[in-house]
This record gives sequence, structure tokens and C-alpha cells, in this order.
Amino acid sequence: MTTTSIDQPVAVVTGAARGIGYAIAEWFLARRYRVALMDYEAETLQQAAEKLSSQGAVMPLHCDVSDADSVAAAVGQIDAKWGRVDALVNNAGIAIFKPLLETSFDEWRRVLATNLDGVFLCSQACAAIMKRQGSGSIVNIASISGLRASTLRVAYGTSKAAVMHLTRQQAAELGEYGIRANCVCPGPVRTKLAMAVHSPEIIAAYHDAIPLNRYGSEDEIGQVIHFLCSDKASYVTGQIIASDGGFESTGIGLPALRV
Repeated sequence: MTTTSIDQPVAVVTGAARGIGYAIAEWFLARRYRVALMDYEAETLQQAAEKLSSQGAVMPLHCDVSDADSVAAAVGQIDAKWGRVDALVNNAGIAIFKPLLETSFDEWRRVLATNLDGVFLCSQACAAIMKRQGSGSIVNIASISGLRASTLRVAYGTSKAAVMHLTRQQAAELGEYGIRANCVCPGPVRTKLAMAVHSPEIIAAYHDAIPLNRYGSEDEIGQVIHFLCSDKASYVTGQIIASDGGFESTGIGLPALRV
């Protein structure tokens, strides 16, 4: 049976202009989803949308996920044009890596505003649409830094730990509406940004600490997210899944990461 535009599922991906978010958007498009691409960087977002538009229906939305009005406006556009949300991937995030005693309160708030407030705001807005339709899947992207404490990650690690508990809250409260909520905690991933900031010493230390002895790829993280959004995970909710090559099981206090 041919899928009509009204029947086509809709996915919302935050932080969709590059990296893991971009890879997630590609996966959804390959499976005939219409995809709303939300990102704070307008120029990069437009470039991503132009590339992805050849693969299917996309809606680029310049949005600050930490701002309630910005999120409400973006999700309102999705609802007005497509009238549904089947999957939300809360991928947008920022990091400031500094010692606790050198992290300013403004830096602390900036990280938590994007990484935690953003997940709350986007989930709340999209879940209202999911509740109306009686189904939906939310996948929040946290980090292994939320599972185990490490140096230089007081704001980042704390924000990601909070995202994991928020996921459980979502699962507990939204299940009765047919909405599932799960969380993926990526380990070291070979993104352009990571390769630009990780020194050879840090890369070697990560390889030594990861049982699989390598960084993960954006596609490998994406495959876990995609499973959780799919009908194959229809009885999975409230789960925290580390996709990290076994890194979390061995600890993350690497000497090369300490200054």
C-alpha cells in the first residue's frame, strides 16, 4: 500500500545540523519519515536541510531549545503543517570542560539550559501531540559522563545524569498515553569535533580503556536510537542504554583527561 503524506510518520530531531543528529535524520528519511530539523545554528541548519531535502520531506527550524517560546513556536509549526509527531530525538547539547572551581555559574547554567531544559521543553511540547494521537517515542541523548563521574565535566556530566532521570520520569508519566521514553548514552564517538579536540594522548588513552579498543561511529549510535524509535522496541520504555564499546563498565577516569 502506498503511504500518503498524511499517513507518513513525523520525526523531530534536535541538534540535527551535524554529527549524530544529521545521521539520525538521514535514517528517518530513508524510512519515509518526514523530518523536522531543529538547530540553533541557522546557517549550518540550512546547509544540512538543502543536502537532506533530496532524500525526503524536511522542515528546517531555527530553534533555541533552552527557550520556551522558541520551542513552542517551532513545534507549533510542525503541528500546523504535518499534524503529528511520531518520534522525538533530543540530541541538542553543548559542553564546557573545566574544573569545578573554575566553572562560572553562567557556564553552569548555559550547559544545563541546553542539555536539560531543552530536553524538558521539547519533550513537553511534542508529547502533547503524541498524547493526542495516542502514540509516540522519545529518545533522549545523554552520555557516559552522566553514568560515571570524571574530571572537567561538572556541568556536562551533571546535566546528562539529570537527563537520564528525566527519561524515567517521562516513561512513568507518559506510558498511559502510549508514549515510550528511553535514553542513549554514547561513549567516545569519532565525530569531526571530537577528532579536532582530542589529542593523540587522549585518543590512545580512550583506546586503552575501551574493551572494543576503538571509538564508536555516528552510525553505530544512530542504530541504537533508531531501534528505540521503531516498533521493534514497542515494549521498551524507561531504559538507559550505553552505546560505548564497554567503556562504562571499566570506568572513565582517564589520566590523559586530567589537567
